[in-house]
Amino acid sequence: MRADTDLVPTPSQTVGPYFRIELTTQEHCVKCVPGPQAKGERMWITFRVLDGNRAPVNDAMLEIWQADANGKYKHPDDLQPKQLDPGWIGFGRIATGEDGSCVLETIRPGPVGNGAPQAPHLTVAVFARGLLKQLYTRVYFAGEAANDKDPVLQLIPPERRDTLLARPDPARPGYWLFDVILQGDRETVFFDV
Repeated sequence: MRADTDLVPTPSQTVGPYFRIELTTQEHCVKCVPGPQAKGERMWITFRVLDGNRAPVNDAMLEIWQADANGKYKHPDDLQPKQLDPGWIGFGRIATGEDGSCVLETIRPGPVGNGAPQAPHLTVAVFARGLLKQLYTRVYFAGEAANDKDPVLQLIPPERRDTLLARPDPARPGYWLFDVILQGDRETVFFDV
């Protein structure tokens, strides 16, 4: 090595830009959770992923799992005595664009469980650069009467519950808005699973 060579540290990548390279291509995204014949109320959720400064995260990936309109998951471990909608997919994968947003087409899920059921919700895993592990959160729906009795939502301090609520988009019927704020003031509640 020459003495006059400047050695400059290069930035580290904890996770890498792999989402854009492979997992979030059109071929691998699943932007529609219900199949064409699935029953229930169609809805679209516009997610925005924002960092602690409220800047959009333009290369995040969200994976979504949810129950069908009957409250049944398409998974062998769901032993509820409910009929699974034969047109149900139950899984989505979407990538954020330059503005940090993405849209998922789905159906309003039914309440999950027997006895004290959980309110209709979506489970979301957030993958993004700089995260060594994905973050897990839930999306509940503002105005849903069952939210008041949901056993998981009741574990959240009242002043933080609204970070888990999707709200109707006043400009577009059938559309809902949900912000995933990764840190700082009004950070979304994440679960340790």
